[in-house]
Amino acid sequence: MQIIPVIDVLNGSAVRAVRGERSRYQPVESQLCSGSDPVDIAQALLDYSAASVLYVADLDGIMRRAPQRDTLARLAHALPGIELWLDAGFTHPTAADTLITSLHEVGAKLTPVFGSESLRSDAASDVHADRSSLPSASPGRTVLPGRTPPRLPEDAILSLDRRHDTPLGDPLYWTDTANWPARLIVMTLERVGSFDGPDLTALADVRRRAGKRQIIGAGGVRHTDDLRAAAAAGADAWLIASALHDRRIPAASI
Repeated sequence: MQIIPVIDVLNGSAVRAVRGERSRYQPVESQLCSGSDPVDIAQALLDYSAASVLYVADLDGIMRRAPQRDTLARLAHALPGIELWLDAGFTHPTAADTLITSLHEVGAKLTPVFGSESLRSDAASDVHADRSSLPSASPGRTVLPGRTPPRLPEDAILSLDRRHDTPLGDPLYWTDTANWPARLIVMTLERVGSFDGPDLTALADVRRRAGKRQIIGAGGVRHTDDLRAAAAAGADAWLIASALHDRRIPAASI
C-alpha cells in the first residue's frame, strides 16, 4: 500500500482538515515539526513517509478565490523531484492550463487533480468555482440534455468526491467508466480528518468498475490495520495527513 501524504494550504498556511468542513480548518499542529509553514510541513510529511508524491489541496482555489501560486511555487522550489498532485478547484481542463503552465515554468513537477465536486459540464464555467455553492453538488441533480463532462487530460487524476453517501458533481463522472482516466481517487469528504475509518464500501464499488486503473482512497485512516483493510478492498494507495501528523502510523511500518 502506497502512502501519499497530503497538505491543505489556505491563505499561505498549512491547515488541518476537520471532516471536510473547510470553515473549521485551522493552522496545523503536527508532531512532525513546529509551525504551519507549508514548506516545513510538506518536508516533514515527506521525510516521515519516505514518499515521492505529495497531494496538495489549494483551498483558496477550491473555495473560489485566487489560487495560491506563490505558495505552490515555493513548494516546487523546495521539493525538487517530488511530484505534486494539485487540486485547486479546477472546473474544467482549460481552467487548469494557465496555473499548471506557469508552475511548470518555475520547475514544478505537477499532476492536475480534477474533483467531481468542482468539475462543470459547461466549458464556459468560471475558472475557480466554490465547490460548496455548485448546483452540481446538490443531491438528486439531473444532467441537462446535451451536457457531457469534458474529457480529462491523459495524465490527469479524477477524484470521485462524495459526502454522506451522495456522489458530488455531474453523475456522468461516476457512471461513464469508459472515460475514466488511469488514476482515480475515491474521496469521502466527511471522513477526511475524522479518524472514523476508511470508506471501504465506496472504495470497493469503484474498484469493481475500474478494471486495471489505479485506485487511491482518501479519508478516515487511523492506523496500519485500516491500510491493510483498504488494500484488501482494492486500494493501491491512500491519501493521509492527520494520521501522519499524530504518528498513528509508525514510520517503521511505512
